[in-house]
Amino acid sequence: MKHNDFAYHFSNFFNKYLPGERGFSTNTISSYEDAFCLLLTFMNDTEYIKAERLRLEDITRPMVENFLDWLESERSCSPQTRNVRLAALHSFVKYLQYEAPRNMDEWHKILAIPFKKTAKTTPCYASTDGIKLILSQPDTATRNGKRDLTMLSLLYDAGARVQEVCDLTVDMVRLSSPSTLKIIGKGNKARIVPLMKEMSDILEIYMRENNLTNPEAGSYPLFANSRGNKLTRSGVAYVLNKYITSARSTSQEIIPEGFSCHSMRHSKAMHLLQSDVPLIYIRDILGHSSVVTTEVYARVDGKRKREAIEAAYQKTSPNIEAVWHSNNSIRDFIADIRRIK
Repeated sequence: MKHNDFAYHFSNFFNKYLPGERGFSTNTISSYEDAFCLLLTFMNDTEYIKAERLRLEDITRPMVENFLDWLESERSCSPQTRNVRLAALHSFVKYLQYEAPRNMDEWHKILAIPFKKTAKTTPCYASTDGIKLILSQPDTATRNGKRDLTMLSLLYDAGARVQEVCDLTVDMVRLSSPSTLKIIGKGNKARIVPLMKEMSDILEIYMRENNLTNPEAGSYPLFANSRGNKLTRSGVAYVLNKYITSARSTSQEIIPEGFSCHSMRHSKAMHLLQSDVPLIYIRDILGHSSVVTTEVYARVDGKRKREAIEAAYQKTSPNIEAVWHSNNSIRDFIADIRRIK
């Protein structure tokens, strides 16, 4: 084997295989790159193998297991993050099965490394009053305040993932009736989300004031920073956290702990469900591949569960009236109960 066989396959995996043969989105490829940056750091710091000297024969099951343990012990990664990194390595090894079959036995051993079981978490969401409070915080007298209000309103109204909002360009917005938003989701799958008139009006004002309605602005990012570049996920999270802090100073309990950009999406889904929108429509709005994924919102909606149980409830137990005589002894009280039975 060539001394630089790892570098060759690594480059081919990211530049040809993932975007070309598999059609992975730039976000997924970026996530895989993060995993391999961590792997190279681990190999350099722990195994003392520099990136330029790394070979395919160094990629073994014990090494991968040590890397995964290092992620949790040294990097304090959660089991969920560990699983994401393992998924990237699995994908690389599946590619190597056909491109470097000489090490097939080792590739099978790595593919046999299981994902860790993780606790299922319930979606964190806020009430409609909580969302209204957050959206009332931006100062619309300022340029950034108007941008923040429009961006956070759209994040909620479209039920979009934060990266989907970051990737929006001007030509993905249709302001004429019926107003819609084109969103590119996971796996580069596009979906069309209807926009309510209030959201459409907010967007139109924002776009006109920022010269985004001009014909040449079609490819411009819908939400940009001071340098004109599209906002990043961390940038949107910073904006939201600023207004969450401000909102909690007004009402401490109305916004749950752990509320994040993705919680805006969860909140929209819960509010649609509570308005009796069928799950299949919520699935399409959120861009889920299966309604099974969307069903998590039905499972956590305790109010709807109680209403359904109460609607189907039929009284089967007899009426029992409590008997209490202040001067009776405990023995007399028990005797009274038995007579009722």
